Amino acid sequence: MPSSGDTASEAGADAPRPLRERAVRSVAWLAAFGLALLIVNEIGVPVGKWISDFLKQLGEVPVSAIVAGVVLETAQTTLAALSWLTILRVAFPDTQIPFRPILASYALGVGLNGFLIGNVGTWVMLVMFGTLIAGATFAAIMSGFVVQKIPFTVLSIASYAYLFATVNGALSFEGNFISRHPWGTVVLIGLVAVAIVVLVRRYWARLAKLREQIASGGAVLGRPRRFLVGVFLPQLGSYAARLAIVAVFLAAYSIPVSFHTTVAVTTANSISKSVNVTPGSAGVTQALNVVVLQRVTSKANATAYSAGQQLIITAWDAVFAMGLVAWAFGWAGGRDLVRQSYGVARVKEDELRRQRHERRAARRK
Repeated sequence: MPSSGDTASEAGADAPRPLRERAVRSVAWLAAFGLALLIVNEIGVPVGKWISDFLKQLGEVPVSAIVAGVVLETAQTTLAALSWLTILRVAFPDTQIPFRPILASYALGVGLNGFLIGNVGTWVMLVMFGTLIAGATFAAIMSGFVVQKIPFTVLSIASYAYLFATVNGALSFEGNFISRHPWGTVVLIGLVAVAIVVLVRRYWARLAKLREQIASGGAVLGRPRRFLVGVFLPQLGSYAARLAIVAVFLAAYSIPVSFHTTVAVTTANSISKSVNVTPGSAGVTQALNVVVLQRVTSKANATAYSAGQQLIITAWDAVFAMGLVAWAFGWAGGRDLVRQSYGVARVKEDELRRQRHERRAARRK
């Protein structure tokens, strides 16, 4: 039983801080944040230019589009985090897992990926999940990550298939090719069959290993209804919000909005994020958007649209993440958790990169 002194101490700790003290702390945090930005800018990271570009782009976009984009991005992040909540609750049924820290961790991962190279934010998120859930292993969390990506992968493949099918002549095939080149057709079919066999034999062991990994943390796959309702449908809603964001900003820059254009730009953005050779895939995203939109708008307008959307959404992701982390863990607790998770994430990323290099070197021998 706690003593009366302990009880009083706990009550004092939980008592709300005076308004003046909270105001001073808020000003101190803002001053520290501004000083950190100044220091980062002085050591070579172009934070000042980024803020200047952001304010410029912000002034060129209608307020209604900014508000709609922020609301849709919030919905996209929240729905994706909801799918994670279902996966983790089914994988660890004996642990109470509230939504708030899961949402904060996921939002932080999204926010960090907007500024960092190599999807470090995703690794930070996975480490935070492992820290928050009692008894969770990193391997189990990783298998949950594989499961969480299934709906997005299916939707992405559907987008690629749609774009391929709608490109003029993409699915056309000369009907008289077979009659003109019967032996060539047989050879071609044979080569395709051999390639399929080789690929299956090469990757079958990896697929078996992947199935074992999914079994450890992907228990939700054994409950189809729960997977459909708790994982696939939220991911579908998240993907729909992503499409809607593109449509909103296309309209804001007077670019004709159509289903084809929206899917094409969304797919290009997805490809640029998978490349991720620059912070937030900046530059790569703009280049792909210019190619996709070359038939419906000028290069300058396509670049302005792409930069404006990316800057506004990235800024909101950062603000949203910081607010959620403070709300879920408190300023001090959130800062320490993020710092610790970031350090572990970098170690994990370096370790996996080293393992990939070793496997490649072994195959070359």
